[in-house]
This record gives sequence, C-alpha cells and structure tokens, in this order.
Amino acid sequence: MTERPAIVVHGGAGMVAPERHARVRAGVRAAAEAGHAVLAAGGSALDAVVAAVRVLEDDPTYNAGTGAALTRDGQVQTDAAVMDGTTQRIGAVGAVPNLGCAVQLARAVLDAGEHAFLVGPMAWEFAAEHGIRPVLDGSLVTDRARARLRAVLAEPGEKGGGTVGAVARDARGHLAAATSTGGVAGKRSGRVGDSPIAGAGTWADGAAAISATGDGEAILRVALAHAIAIRVAAGASPAAAAAASLADLARVTGGTAGVIVVSATALATVHLSAHMPCAWISGADRGDQLAAP
Repeated sequence: MTERPAIVVHGGAGMVAPERHARVRAGVRAAAEAGHAVLAAGGSALDAVVAAVRVLEDDPTYNAGTGAALTRDGQVQTDAAVMDGTTQRIGAVGAVPNLGCAVQLARAVLDAGEHAFLVGPMAWEFAAEHGIRPVLDGSLVTDRARARLRAVLAEPGEKGGGTVGAVARDARGHLAAATSTGGVAGKRSGRVGDSPIAGAGTWADGAAAISATGDGEAILRVALAHAIAIRVAAGASPAAAAAASLADLARVTGGTAGVIVVSATALATVHLSAHMPCAWISGADRGDQLAAP
C-alpha cells in the first residue's frame, strides 16, 4: 500500500524576537523542502528526517550545530537522536564537543547497530571510524550564542535553550523522528537533555513519530514523546494526544514544551510556549507557522 508522504519540522519552542520571525520561518521551510525532496524521490522517512535536521544544524538561526547554545565555560556540546519507527531502533549521541552534525553521527550509531547511545569526547573515536571529524574550536560559536550565555550568567534564573527536529512518513507508511540540540545555554559541561533520550525528546514506532522541544528536564520527567505515542496507538489523533500529554507535563512539572507528531494518517504541531517555528509538507498541503493558530 502506498501512503501519502509527509514531513514536519520544528525550530525549537520559546520566545522569538520580532526581528527574527521571518528568518526562523524561512529556515524551517527550507528544512521541510530538503526532507520532502528525499520522500518525493522514494527515500525513507529516516533519510528524510536526517536531511531536514542537517539543514537546521547548519543554520546559525537555531540552537543546533552552528549557533548552538554554549556551556558555562563557552564550549559547544551537542546532542541528537534518530529513531526508526519500523524497527524501533535508535541511534543517539550526547555532550559531544565540537560536533556540528550531531544528527549524522546519531544516524551512524543507529546504522552500526553496536550501541544505541554514545556520549562525550570518546564518541569521536567512533565518529572517526565513520568519516566524521570535529570542527575547529570556536567555529560553531556565534555572537548570538555568546550573548545568550552572558545573559544567562548575569541572570541565573533565566533559561536559554531550543531544539530542532523532524518527523516523517514515507510512501511505505514507515515513520521516523530526529532531534538535535545544543542544549541549554549556561549548562554544566556533560549535561545531556531530553533530545537524545528515547521516549523523552524523540520517539518513533508503528503508530507515531514525535520530536519534542522546550524544558528538557520537564520533558524527561514525563517521558513526553512516548506518552504521546501511547495515546495515538490507543486511537487518539496526533493533535489530541499531544495536547493531553502537554497538559500532563504542565500539571506535573510546571514546565512548557512543544511537539511535532506524524501518524499513519495525520500530523500535528502543538506547543505551550509563545512560539515554535514549524513547517510541513504532506501531498499538496504545505505550510508553516510561528505561533499556534
């Protein structure tokens, strides 16, 4: 049976300054187009989400790869995960320094099949075996990331984070999800958030694929992505499953988050934060948004 391919991408939840609105929307549209090109050529959902996220990792507008949030000592350490809904295999990396293509390394972990999750500087030993090299110190650091770190260090209660992600359904009906992030500005070195954790920030199975963004520690506490998948498998629509799970997150943790979801028949973008740039393509339906309708 041939399904209608679909892809949805997000650029992180939070507040977006007005002068950045057009740029963040353009970026997620470009990522959706990159993922859709893979699907239109008959490629897999897994290949599509990796292609989409790579576009966002290379765009300094977002908190992933170039422009990633800085640790409190001014370094870049990135996290990512990719998950194949058909096999429920996952590849993930966390707190890897000077890694601009975290989703590519996560995909290599999945494909190798030896482990599911590699963390820290020693992940570079595996990366080198697969032709992935660290960038030069400081080359992923942007002026905006430095400014965010200064703001967080000046006001310790403030949080500066963000995530990028993609979910897709291919022509065979297979689902996949990918999420990548620089984490929280001012984080301790070695901190790993929800993004690379199966069932928290990233999940894909036969019912749904989910990528989450927002308060990482809160997302971990409620296993947000898996909670949504369970509701979809029980018959809820992606939108209803996401709304109910986000309500649980707010009730239990007081935190905020956003998610993108695709199932066999539908897709959804739902968030509690002021903004979450998203773009989607599903057949003739394509669009983007910054704030919830």
